[in-house]
Amino acid sequence: MALIANIIWLIFGGLVMAFTWAIIGLLCFISIIFIPWGRACFTIAHQALLPFGHTSESRELLYGRGDIGTGPLGFLGNVLWFIFAGFWLFIAHIFHAFCYAITVIGLPFALAHIRLAKLAIAPIGKDIKTLG
Repeated sequence: MALIANIIWLIFGGLVMAFTWAIIGLLCFISIIFIPWGRACFTIAHQALLPFGHTSESRELLYGRGDIGTGPLGFLGNVLWFIFAGFWLFIAHIFHAFCYAITVIGLPFALAHIRLAKLAIAPIGKDIKTLG
């Protein structure tokens, strides 16, 4: 079922959002300073490409140990991210969620955009986990 949902997702706008995340990741990699944000963007691009059957999880919970992205520097990175890019991606995902939520058949896609919007707020320290 996740395969069918992911195919429909790609056709109806998921590819555009994944591409947006990848472009922002490339822009982050242009500057050496923003490489951690670029890595997070590519992780989220993967999540935006195939949201059904995958979820985001804190790396500290996922691997059982903290790292630089899950501590105070990760928090600071998430604050900077939200100020410069996260807010706009959050708005884009909320807008898409609203558009999908208007129809009953679009509710699963709206919920996927809500999950991605929450991830857009604070992506540093998160990783993608395959369900099942």
